[in-house]
Amino acid sequence: MMKPARAKPPRRAVPKKPSNSGQKDPVGVYCRVRPLSPPDQECCIEVINETTVQLHPPDGCRVNRNGEFKETQYSFKQVFGTQVTQKDLFDVVAKPLVEDVIRGKNGLLFTYGVTGSGKTFTMTGSPGQGGLLPRCLHMIFNSISDFQAKRYVFKTDDKNGIEVQNEVDALLERQKRDAQPQLVTRTPLSRQRPEPEFADMINIEDACKVEEIDEDSVYSVFVSYIEIYNNYIYDLLEEVPIDPIKPKWNTPGKNAEFIPPQSKILREDQNHNMYVAGCTEVEVKSTEEAFDVFWKGQKRRRIANTQLNRESSRSHSVFMIKLAQAPLDADGDHVLQEKEQVTVSQLSLVDLAGSERTNRTKAEGSRLREAGNINQSLMTLRTCIEALRENQICGTNKMVPYRDSKLTHLFKNYFDGEGKVRMIVCVNPKADDHEESLQVMRFAEMTQEVEVARPIDKPICGLTPGRRYRNLAFKDELTRRLEERGGPVNGEPEEQAVIEMLIQSFPPIPSCELLDSNDDQTLPRLIEALEKRRRIRQMMAEEFNKSVISFRAMLQDLNGVVAAKENIAQGRMTERERMIVSQKTEIERLEKKVKTLEYKIDILEKTTTIYEDEKRTLQQDLEAHQQKLQRQLSDKRRLEARLQGMVTENTMKWEKECERRVAAKQIEMQNKLWVKDEKLKQLKAIVTESKGDRPERPSREKDRDAKVPIRSISPSPVPNVPPVHSRHRRSRSAGAERWVDHKPTGSVETETVMQPHVPNAIKVSVASEKALAKCDKYMLTHQQLASDGEIETKLIKGDVFRTRGGGQSVQFTDIETLRQESPPGTSRKRRSSETNRPPQIENTDSEWTDVETRCSVAVEMKAGSNLGPGYQHHAIPKRRKP
Repeated sequence: MMKPARAKPPRRAVPKKPSNSGQKDPVGVYCRVRPLSPPDQECCIEVINETTVQLHPPDGCRVNRNGEFKETQYSFKQVFGTQVTQKDLFDVVAKPLVEDVIRGKNGLLFTYGVTGSGKTFTMTGSPGQGGLLPRCLHMIFNSISDFQAKRYVFKTDDKNGIEVQNEVDALLERQKRDAQPQLVTRTPLSRQRPEPEFADMINIEDACKVEEIDEDSVYSVFVSYIEIYNNYIYDLLEEVPIDPIKPKWNTPGKNAEFIPPQSKILREDQNHNMYVAGCTEVEVKSTEEAFDVFWKGQKRRRIANTQLNRESSRSHSVFMIKLAQAPLDADGDHVLQEKEQVTVSQLSLVDLAGSERTNRTKAEGSRLREAGNINQSLMTLRTCIEALRENQICGTNKMVPYRDSKLTHLFKNYFDGEGKVRMIVCVNPKADDHEESLQVMRFAEMTQEVEVARPIDKPICGLTPGRRYRNLAFKDELTRRLEERGGPVNGEPEEQAVIEMLIQSFPPIPSCELLDSNDDQTLPRLIEALEKRRRIRQMMAEEFNKSVISFRAMLQDLNGVVAAKENIAQGRMTERERMIVSQKTEIERLEKKVKTLEYKIDILEKTTTIYEDEKRTLQQDLEAHQQKLQRQLSDKRRLEARLQGMVTENTMKWEKECERRVAAKQIEMQNKLWVKDEKLKQLKAIVTESKGDRPERPSREKDRDAKVPIRSISPSPVPNVPPVHSRHRRSRSAGAERWVDHKPTGSVETETVMQPHVPNAIKVSVASEKALAKCDKYMLTHQQLASDGEIETKLIKGDVFRTRGGGQSVQFTDIETLRQESPPGTSRKRRSSETNRPPQIENTDSEWTDVETRCSVAVEMKAGSNLGPGYQHHAIPKRRKP
């Protein structure tokens, strides 16, 4: 019967390392511009000021659709031009990270840019110009040189931790390692001079150190060097086993069966920090030794020759400097043997491979695969930065894809608040890299918007500070007192000097030789001498105890005084620290405010520039339109002048033609009128005969058949004029209206009972402008012969209006007709006897004229009336013939 499987207890959640989540610092992004090589190349990057760079497209590259150049500006924490030195860059960027590492905080510094932009030079340097990495090592060892622990006092374990050994175990470990064959990663202690190939890189003249360092602690430095190649992690310090029979069997390039080194995996320690499992960590004691280890790993790094860079890095390299520190015990003589008191800080220096385009590098085969993996890892880094920025700005909890790449997974803790993060953007100002530099600038400007939680300070040890120097002072005092009593001289060993002093202070031992058996003096003298020695030793022991007690009391008093002074100093320092913290907080607030204002100013400047460009464009368009309008106006004036000339010419031509036609028509009408007058005279003669038997009136049918043209005394207007809408005219009261009674000269007085009566009328025979100007009503008396031979009188009425040209206009509104007819079968008596009528002068000009001569008005059609066409008579003075 099988026993049931025992259920595993749930894994206890380890509390995460606390961080200062309330205070956050943005990712510091710096920009470094590489000098052009050769200098006469076209430059597309310009440094505006200490925090701003400007990118403009090269010649022949048009960004906007309208063909204009598009210049963009990017702001960083600080911009380093082409003339900046390695020391200036280190003092601003890397020095604060080294100070934090010595104080127990982590730091991450990485270079980012396109291939050939100077990332490796910035990180490693060149002979005579050491980069950030050797300068960081030099500053660390220059600061802890007097406080380093002996080798193997600190020992690394396999779980990203540090253990502490006592001096005896450390001595045994050193002897054991010395007995083993020398490894490649181990540097002999006897070596004093570095290798010539990198000696100039670490020869740093301007040495710097951290001033405020914990003097009651001991320090030890461990270094490791890895690379991320094709998204696999490889240890550059790992030793390849050598076959003594075939030493060259596992050599790359010389054997087809070459076995590449085994890749490493990432793990998470108990504090949720990521580390490379099985990575080689070497303890170093000097800058030369540390850089020697780095240089040997650098030779194993994968580089290749491409079209853009002769030595292009094909992998991301990570050089990690781990600093372990532990406090001394209460006596200030040995390291405190407590693992909880060990503080481990780490500085990671990352040289990222450059992003590249395969159409420019002409990569093929393995180079193409390497470029794809490099670009993929950099894209994952950009995706993580965008997710962090979105979570912080929008308050979301979007998952950050750290695990999509080994690079982002390794440094996940830094972005979660385990240390400061700094990035140096390296750009090449040549025109060929403009597109790649544009993408790098956008990513860098977005990265500095991400904020990282500020790490907490390491806990303060409860032991009394200053114990190292008190221990040294005690030893110096003890040595001085021993010297006063004839102690060690000329550098003799301290223990040997004390023994010799004690031997000389005792009385000499007498001779112990017995000459015979009856000698009773030798033994008593020996016993007496030994007794004296015993008494002297007791006295010395008592005196020594008294001295020890008095010295201990003196030390206690001194410790009390020092403790009191330290408490006072600690209180003052605490107060000062509070003040400094408050001032720092105020400074940070002001810096943020200044940054916000600078950002707003930049936006306003950009907006102003845009508006100025638009204003300039609009002004140019306005000027162009004004010039166009001026040209059109001048053309219009020339056309008007030309048309005016043509109109004048045509007017004169048609006036002459009209005059000719009117003259011909007048002659024709005069002839017709003469014929008609002759017939009327005959008719009148027949009517006025006084015979009893008057002949019958001729038939109308005969008259119609005669087709005699009927002509009125005055030309009539168009019959059946429909009413029109009255226009606005001068406002007068109804009782004050005045009329112009226009009766032509040849009008015949009728004997009708109903006669027209017009009050306040000005009677005229010819319409004049002067009469029309005084009145607002107009009436024309028109007479003509009807079809039956009777006289028909029409009263044509209208309103007088003032025109814009200063003349008068008449609009006819109504027609009244007065007609006298004879009843059927009778004939109406006429008063037309020749004796009573005044003699008529046969002057055709006075009896029959045209409309212009009789009423001096012009008749024209008026458009726009719903009731039909109307008529307007314009009072125009008659043009007299010369």
